[in-house]
Amino acid sequence: MIIVLKPHSSPEVVAHVLERIEALGLTPHLSQGVSRTIIGVIGDEQKLQVEPLQAIAGVEQVVPILKPYKLASREFHPEDSVFEVKGIKIGGGHLAMIAGPCAIEGEALLYEVAVRVRDAGANILRGGAFKPRTSPYSFQGLGEDGLKILRNVGDQLHMPVVTEVMDPRQIELVSRYTDMFQIGARNMQNFDLLKEIGKTRIPVLIKRGMSATVKDLLMSVEYILSQGNREVILCERGIRTFEDSTRNTLDLSIVPNVKGLSHLPIIVDPSHATGRPDLIPAMAMAAVASGCDGVHIEVHSCPEKALSDGPQALVPDQYARLMDELRRLAEVMGKTIDVCEGEPVSCAPC
Repeated sequence: MIIVLKPHSSPEVVAHVLERIEALGLTPHLSQGVSRTIIGVIGDEQKLQVEPLQAIAGVEQVVPILKPYKLASREFHPEDSVFEVKGIKIGGGHLAMIAGPCAIEGEALLYEVAVRVRDAGANILRGGAFKPRTSPYSFQGLGEDGLKILRNVGDQLHMPVVTEVMDPRQIELVSRYTDMFQIGARNMQNFDLLKEIGKTRIPVLIKRGMSATVKDLLMSVEYILSQGNREVILCERGIRTFEDSTRNTLDLSIVPNVKGLSHLPIIVDPSHATGRPDLIPAMAMAAVASGCDGVHIEVHSCPEKALSDGPQALVPDQYARLMDELRRLAEVMGKTIDVCEGEPVSCAPC
């Protein structure tokens, strides 16, 4: 349920409404704008009668909503959410250009790729230290050594960094090094992990599960939001279909779909969605044209030697050409790509 208060409601009115909601055994979530206050109600709405609340002085409207995702809904937060990660804004017309190798393989390689993608216009560096692989015999990542490398390179280039966390037991460790958590597609419905991530105050990038509906994705997000972490960015990375000429099927309809349902930013990952470098540029352009809030692309200086997902990575020159095109398209779309501030410093060993 959403309770909309009249413009410029007094603190006493707000406090009274909150008190009434809590007395009914429900949980209120306050969203205050410049002139409007909206209260989202979490719990069994059947316990909450509209008429008594509607009669409270200062209440303008009580809106019962059937959507199970309340905090993620557009009704709860009508305006687009905009989050900032170390000076880089995401949402509200600001594009997050996330790039880097699938896995952190070593400091020299990561630094080389990071310099090239930063020069091309990327504003967030990605790299996996813990890798959930289909085969237990595949490269699983460098663990904490990889996190140290990622943090070191990010600091040298003044780039915020994002990396995946796979298990609640890893949260404390990963939080020491990252600026943004990534929840991978395989963990989208790892609810214990989501709840623990929700107790942190570090921004979260959550990828759509390979067979997940839009509702499934937003319900997973609700687990994070309900624990107090409101800085969540969604990511479309392709879904499983009968099509076998691409790694997955990129569902770009999710972008305007989510924009209508939720206030949260959504970015697109054409690397995992297609698995084909020849398709990544076109799909990245289409993603921005569809209204997304950023693009997530894997880049490697020598894909044939990559320890993880080399066949779907762009080389730095390809990424630079794509960024030139995306920058022009962003300008036409009225979007902004924030630039990382500060001059890079020389690479120092971790």
